[in-house]
Amino acid sequence: MQKSLLLKFENILDYFVIVLFNKYIIFSFQIKGLFKLIYKEKFIEIYKKYITRAGSSQFLSWLESTDFFSAPASAKFHCAKEGGLVEHSVNVYNTMRSRYFDESENEESFAICGLLHDICKVNFYKIATRNVKNENTGVWEKQPFYSIDDIFPYGHGEKSVFLIERFVRLSVVEAMAIRWHMAGFDDSVKSNSFIIGLAFNKCSLAVKLALSDLESTYLVENTQLKTK
Repeated sequence: MQKSLLLKFENILDYFVIVLFNKYIIFSFQIKGLFKLIYKEKFIEIYKKYITRAGSSQFLSWLESTDFFSAPASAKFHCAKEGGLVEHSVNVYNTMRSRYFDESENEESFAICGLLHDICKVNFYKIATRNVKNENTGVWEKQPFYSIDDIFPYGHGEKSVFLIERFVRLSVVEAMAIRWHMAGFDDSVKSNSFIIGLAFNKCSLAVKLALSDLESTYLVENTQLKTK
């Protein structure tokens, strides 16, 4: 009798564990979806408020036809997750505006540079699978990961400038800032080009965007590198 009751209790306990686990999984997906929606709404709110020049509405419509709002910001580093690109874009704008904006600055330029500097990553990543060994079972399992599929290899900052200007005319300083936002990680800098120094000397907006991108990537988003 006691054994029978114990088995029933164990079955009931197992049931509740399964229910709670399933609810946790569902809740986790709901939270992730909520955060992605929040960043998308914030992006559109800032965009519509400050970016009003000719072609801006058409450009936003084009963005919504791409994977911009669902794409990752990187394949395996900062914001390497669904919705990571729009999250990073909003983070850079927020960092840039809170740190460097004053009455002499232009709201539209800050919004364009902060929100659109990484447009080059639109339709850039794809989900692939690879075999990963499960450390607990020793079984090889297929796991999804982000890979790069660059259908328009035109550079990084250069591509962002090109894509934006298909719809919206940039000022010289906006184009320079977006072109050089990668700072020391830009391919031309790695090839010992010193042009970026000239750009930074002539364009303070470029320096502000590059610093905001670095801070957002390594301090805001990459929690492993945060110092206490």
